[in-house]
Amino acid sequence: MLVIRLKRVGKRNKAQFRIVLQEKTQAPRAKALEFLGSFDPHQKDGLVFKKERVLYWISQGAQPSTTLHNMLVSQGVIQGKKRRVVAARKKEVAKPEAAAPKADAKAETDKPVAEKKAEPAPDAKSEKKA
Repeated sequence: MLVIRLKRVGKRNKAQFRIVLQEKTQAPRAKALEFLGSFDPHQKDGLVFKKERVLYWISQGAQPSTTLHNMLVSQGVIQGKKRRVVAARKKEVAKPEAAAPKADAKAETDKPVAEKKAEPAPDAKSEKKA
């Protein structure tokens, strides 16, 4: 499926974006099929795009990203309500240390109660004297 999205270009702390047509499965920084415009958030009139080409690709089934959809609605290019932009969550990596204590805890629960011995807690006062 084709998608119209923003591709970040520019220097660090001075972001600029290109409006590009790409396959949805490609990374945003990958090669684009067509360049449709640009967006500079640091300028008042920073949005420049090819209106006819954007409308053509939308009519052919390309879907604009949520942010770009909201920009096009603001410019009056397409009709409709703005969409809520939701940031993608980062996936947490499974920690190998977390899996090991679960196995130990299960092994302790399998033991009979008589085998479990409570160890006395060390005194804080006796440690300071030594």
